[in-house]
Amino acid sequence: MKSFDWEKEAEMQWNQRAAFWNARSKKMWDSGSRKDIIDFIKKYIPKEHTLLDVGCGDGYGSFKLTQAGYEVTGADISKEMIELAKQNNKNRADFYQADINQLPFAANTFDGAIGINVLEWTENPVSALNEMMRVVKKDGYLCVGILGPTAGPRENSFPRLYGENAICNTMMPWEFLRIAQDKGLEYIDGFGVYKEGVKEQNYANLSLELKQTLTFMWVFILRKAGD
Repeated sequence: MKSFDWEKEAEMQWNQRAAFWNARSKKMWDSGSRKDIIDFIKKYIPKEHTLLDVGCGDGYGSFKLTQAGYEVTGADISKEMIELAKQNNKNRADFYQADINQLPFAANTFDGAIGINVLEWTENPVSALNEMMRVVKKDGYLCVGILGPTAGPRENSFPRLYGENAICNTMMPWEFLRIAQDKGLEYIDGFGVYKEGVKEQNYANLSLELKQTLTFMWVFILRKAGD
């Protein structure tokens, strides 16, 4: 039986989805599930700092970051996504086709790294997180968004229950936080993105883990502690 190459399959599938993603990303960042992420980042990472946008897709999020005053580099596994990102950004940011598990950057290069809904699409999230940490300077920040249990894209991992191949893993926000803390990352702040119909009174008095169980996505700010 032919072996399953997660990375090659992911590249192929995201190439196929590039046009679909490009048609939706602006709304997601301007008024949808990602609309509060830029302001959240600005609370912790000063302007003019260098940021790596891992899994940048068509680059609209990277564009928003450059608008906010950051020096941005984007990376994505999909060649089609990177071509769109270059077209959409008009030299505002640099873009590279790259696998998150083998980023083409030296250690301690960036002041921060962003990975929104990226680690859920990796075969080994621990390896991918290690690589994100490697390229971030000591005392730098990682902003990571992890899909929660109520997110529609989670259906992409369902075939795994039948023993079939899929490019979406089942890692939940509370599992990611445990991995991050095991790696020595400091949890600084976070917020939940909830589906319409979930009101603040539904989760205001819950523990962090229980809040995350209601989310479409939980967004983390983590600090890479120095020696």
